[in-house]
Amino acid sequence: MSELEKLAERLGAMLLERGEWLAAAESCTGGWLAQSVTAIAGSSAWFDRGFVTYSNAAKVDMLGVPETTLDRHGAVSEATARAMAQGTLAHSRADWTVAITGIAGPSGGSEEKPVGTVCFAWAGRDAGCEAATCHFAGDRSAVREQSVKHALTGLLARIEGASHLA
Repeated sequence: MSELEKLAERLGAMLLERGEWLAAAESCTGGWLAQSVTAIAGSSAWFDRGFVTYSNAAKVDMLGVPETTLDRHGAVSEATARAMAQGTLAHSRADWTVAITGIAGPSGGSEEKPVGTVCFAWAGRDAGCEAATCHFAGDRSAVREQSVKHALTGLLARIEGASHLA
């Protein structure tokens, strides 16, 4: 079992115990998080759906990301990641969502947002929405894999934190 699948298995056990659901919105990872989650037998009891919104139009059409957010901040921004996570909550039955949007490379980066820049957001129906930006090193595959790992680790931390508040 891969490291990502081990994280997904741990996440699934936690969600199952809580009777909660997960949904994901992915751009640069192209469904890799959803694949890691659905590699776990029984994930249909806690994984609702995944949105692969690679284009800006898909982010708007499927998740309701405001065009003004994309115009003002760009697709790779915490504002867009937040809108993706919140849109995933609105368009699913999930209790928890994660959004990933970034520049995996090898091209597409800029001085302001170099290759390896990835923005994340995690949202919970009763837990608000948090965003973060990371800069990962390596080739396209390495950036994408690190992004999925960071997204899953962030979900685990937030759900564990919510468990301690309950």
